[in-house]
Amino acid sequence: MDGIYDSRRALGGFLRARRGRVAPERAGVAGGGRRRVRGLRREELAQLAGISVDYYVRLEQGRATAPSAEVLDALSRALGLDAAERRHLDTLAAGRPDPVPRQRIGPGLRRALDAMDGLPVFVTNHRLDVVAWNRLGAALMGGLDVPGRRDPNNARFVLLDPAARDVHPDWEDRAAEAVGQLRVAAGRHPDDPELTGLIAELAEHSAEFRRIWDSGEVTMCAAGRKRVRHPAVGVLELDFETLHVPAGPGESGLVLHVFSAAEGSPEAAALRELLA
Repeated sequence: MDGIYDSRRALGGFLRARRGRVAPERAGVAGGGRRRVRGLRREELAQLAGISVDYYVRLEQGRATAPSAEVLDALSRALGLDAAERRHLDTLAAGRPDPVPRQRIGPGLRRALDAMDGLPVFVTNHRLDVVAWNRLGAALMGGLDVPGRRDPNNARFVLLDPAARDVHPDWEDRAAEAVGQLRVAAGRHPDDPELTGLIAELAEHSAEFRRIWDSGEVTMCAAGRKRVRHPAVGVLELDFETLHVPAGPGESGLVLHVFSAAEGSPEAAALRELLA
């Protein structure tokens, strides 16, 4: 990938971004008055990780490849990486991109979506294209089933469409989530031209995208709670789970996003109202 993402320098760029987010005091490094760099200096991180400064500099500059598992462990601890960030670090260090996947929405998946008609559900691919949904999922996510209502790519919708701020009361969290997921996808599929184009487009038109991307944000689909605003029923605070659909040979593994509410809650009543 050219431009904002260069696969040849991705490992160094990620290390540099994460280094900039570590407060020296939290890492046990004396502040030493005014500092010319944000976060840790290269030599400070190298010392914390127990590796030579020269070797760390070569890692950041892309002149050292295939660091050992021990080096990655040490860097991960020094940078305080979480599980998603560590997995991304491993992907970049391996330097073996996954093939650009194809995409297939089978009849079984369609039937499963229809069968879950009481819950909002939608399906995304690695580029965050929304490729399938059920009725409640379409209604909840800004009118997916209405042609021209919203962009079917979640990242483009969140970052470029002002309507996304109405749909997502916690817009800043959703924006960081989208950028972090695209960073993971770029690490796995640096040869995907559609992904390359999407990242370049977002970088050109969204200052927020550029800010979050430069921070090294990494996000992988998980579970939790999200707030969504619907014009008919207001703000709903819903539980969500992400379910991964195994991919066949050469296919894209898809992700089901399933929202739900506790029985008897106002949110559950609101979902029934939307369904009706």
